[in-house]
Amino acid sequence: MQESSRTATAKIEKRSLSARGNTLRRLSPLATVLLLLLIWLWISDREIISPILVPPPADVAAAFADALADGSLAAHSFTTLGEMFYGLLLGVGIGLAIGYAIAKAPVLEHVLSPIIVAFQSTPIVAYAPLLIIWFGTGPASKVVTTAVIVFFPTLVNTIAGVRAVSPNLLDVMRSLDAGRWQIFRLLELPAASPVLLAGLKTSSTLAVIGAVVGEFVNPQRGLGYLVTSARNRYDTPLVYVSVLTMTAIALSLYSLVALVEWRCLSWRRRSLN
Repeated sequence: MQESSRTATAKIEKRSLSARGNTLRRLSPLATVLLLLLIWLWISDREIISPILVPPPADVAAAFADALADGSLAAHSFTTLGEMFYGLLLGVGIGLAIGYAIAKAPVLEHVLSPIIVAFQSTPIVAYAPLLIIWFGTGPASKVVTTAVIVFFPTLVNTIAGVRAVSPNLLDVMRSLDAGRWQIFRLLELPAASPVLLAGLKTSSTLAVIGAVVGEFVNPQRGLGYLVTSARNRYDTPLVYVSVLTMTAIALSLYSLVALVEWRCLSWRRRSLN
């Protein structure tokens, strides 16, 4: 009885410590943001750095309220979000398709890898003007820029995920006369999903960079245009508002993919427990 009581007490203490650890992990990002805000307030109050470079938080808040009231922030944010969404969809789709083909046919890796690596090793800013020449000055060039920047991490993670599938399990599926679609749906996709979703988290944050780089090169609309316009007017608070909005969008996308990952991989957590 005493041994059972001690075991039950140990389990309760372990659960309590686990709950406290989860609470601390959830509150740690908020604590980091508050700490950065306090440092920012301290720097602006003591004027350690010129307000032209680091404006007070109150000025940034006022600029945010003005941009929100006149609708400019929402309009430019929706433009950037649209470019990001379609670019992410295009880049991830092509990356998944080519990555799966390379993983299943290694000869394609020798044929395509020099082109892919050469294209990826060139900074996006270098060929963004070419994309504008090819696809025009409208949203299409920004969508393609976003697709290009998210393509490579999706490709690499797809190859790694599909190749990580156990050959023994593949042999078992083939011995059961499973078709190619059944093998993909029942084995390869579930087995590769942790790596694929990790790559999607990276791609979702890179999508912001792709869209904004396109807007910097050809500023017409979007948050990149808002930054360029505010910078030309020396409106530093509005620059901060635009950058913080980009950060919020990237964090939101990352959190959304992380939530999808948590829901989709619940089977994996149960198997590990």
